[in-house]
Amino acid sequence: MKKKLLSALLCVAMSATLFAGCGNGGTPANNDANEPSSSAGADAGDSADDAGAGTDDSASGGKTYAMVTKSAGNPYNEKEAEGFKEVIEANGGTAIIQHPEAATADAQVSVIQSLISQGVDSISVAANDANALQAALEEAMAAGIKVSAVDSATNAASRMTFANQAGTKEIGQTLMDAVYDISGGSGQWAIVSATSQATNQNAWIDAMKEIMESDSKYADLELVSIEYGDDVPEKSTTVTQALLTNYPDLKVICAPTTVGIAAAAKVLQDQGSSCKLTGLGLPSEMAAYIGDGDSFSCPYMFLWNPIDVGRLSAYISLALVNGDINGATGDTFEAGDMGSYTVVDAADGGTEVILGPPFKFDPSNINEWKDIY
Repeated sequence: MKKKLLSALLCVAMSATLFAGCGNGGTPANNDANEPSSSAGADAGDSADDAGAGTDDSASGGKTYAMVTKSAGNPYNEKEAEGFKEVIEANGGTAIIQHPEAATADAQVSVIQSLISQGVDSISVAANDANALQAALEEAMAAGIKVSAVDSATNAASRMTFANQAGTKEIGQTLMDAVYDISGGSGQWAIVSATSQATNQNAWIDAMKEIMESDSKYADLELVSIEYGDDVPEKSTTVTQALLTNYPDLKVICAPTTVGIAAAAKVLQDQGSSCKLTGLGLPSEMAAYIGDGDSFSCPYMFLWNPIDVGRLSAYISLALVNGDINGATGDTFEAGDMGSYTVVDAADGGTEVILGPPFKFDPSNINEWKDIY
């Protein structure tokens, strides 16, 4: 994106009403799929007219919509919550954001049970475990609460649909090709993931392994270890250091988690390691590590706009509560300035709504995006 265009869009965003957020920067299904929202980093909240386009305010008003993130202190989750709250409030609803104290299923179950007691109208949850939330979420649905997943899916029986960042196979292929490119097509590589139960992480890793095993192009690459930093910076740092010690010939680490990639990037760069990094990260946290040459640990990485993920989840919640959709394949709904979306089949037998493909951040554009999100 040209800097001049970026500046113009940012000016528009900053001149909007207080909490003008990413209202002018949604990612419609038919937009340029390789451009994240240029107004993503503005403060949460859009003008009601902009963010609420295509949604019946009177039907949404007076309703309560909850989001349950993976854990407190996760900057990616906080950006998702920002987008969720913006859309809900712009459409006359009340948004409740719950950050569990720990990135565990037990912590999320406690939060979900509390929300059931409060009688909220919808719950959108980023699952720490695909199956462990089922009893609590089935209880919520039995109570008439509209349940969806966001970012990290529950199993199909525990949700009506899922706000997915991008297609699982597409993310797996993107990351596998990055490992191939950065390694030169051969050598040892490793993964630093979030928790061992994280459904989105595990799905992407499984897709990467399937791609590597099914295509002879990747025959000279050796996946030596998958480590779990539990989306905790300190543990992610520790497992990265252990990888460097245990595998001195390691060429590439792939971290499909924003917390893990930031921790690994610092370790590699501080130690001047020849091992390079790729994965999924926030531009604001990774700008200092992305560059060409030996002094930078990460040649390039990928992500989507987490604020738009939250916004999409909010529009799904609104549509479910208003009765516009029920999560069935083929359902369509309007997502304000983000455009029209269609519910599609998901690989786990449930359904999902896909935001769009991942976007590449590299030395040519990282400085344009680091102040946005």
